[in-house]
Amino acid sequence: MDLYDVAKTLLRPTTALLFRARATGVERVPASGPIVVAANHRSLLDPPLLGTWFPRTINYMAKHELFKIFGLAWLLKRWHAFPVDRDRADLGAIRHALRILKNGGVVGIFPEGTRNLDGTVKARGGAVLIAATAGCPIVPVALVGTQNAARRFRASNVEIRIGDPIVFQGSARKPTKTEIDEWTQELTQKIDALADGRTEDGWRS
Repeated sequence: MDLYDVAKTLLRPTTALLFRARATGVERVPASGPIVVAANHRSLLDPPLLGTWFPRTINYMAKHELFKIFGLAWLLKRWHAFPVDRDRADLGAIRHALRILKNGGVVGIFPEGTRNLDGTVKARGGAVLIAATAGCPIVPVALVGTQNAARRFRASNVEIRIGDPIVFQGSARKPTKTEIDEWTQELTQKIDALADGRTEDGWRS
C-alpha cells in the first residue's frame, strides 16, 4: 500500500466525520481503462477530497510552483501528482499525462488552472485536449461545499458529484481549436449542472 492509499484509507472516515463528506455517482466511473477527471476548484482541500472519494487512483496535474516548496514536492510525488507550467503550453506535462492514459491510468485536472472563488467554472481547454488526444472519456466532477469545509467543519456538507463520462471525437485525428473550444464549453456546462444539482435534462435532482 503506497502513501496515496494510506491517506485515502485514513481521510475517508475523517472527512465524513468532519465535513459530512460523501460521493454520488461513483457507479458512473469506468472500473478500468484510461480516463481524465475534470473538476471545479474552489478550495485548497479539493485535491485531497477528490482523491479520497473518487473510486480510482488519480494522477494529478498540479502547478509547478508547488514542487518548489520544501517537503511538499516529496509528498506530491507520492500522491501521484506531476508538475505543469500553467503559463505556457507545457508539452512535457501533456506527454506525461498521455503516457499515464496510455497505460490505463487516471489523470486529474482542474480545468480552471487555479482556485475560483465565485463558483462559476471558467475552464481552459487542456483537459479536453488531453482526453481527445488520448481518445478516452472525460469524467466531469462538481465539488460542492469545499470552500466552507476548512472553517465550518460539520456544517459544510461536502459532496463530490460525479457525472456521466463524455467522449469527445473530432472530425480529424487532431482536434481543431474550434472543437476544443466547443467541447470545453460543453464540459463547463456539465460541471456547472452537477454543482447546481441539475440532471442531464435540466431538472434539479
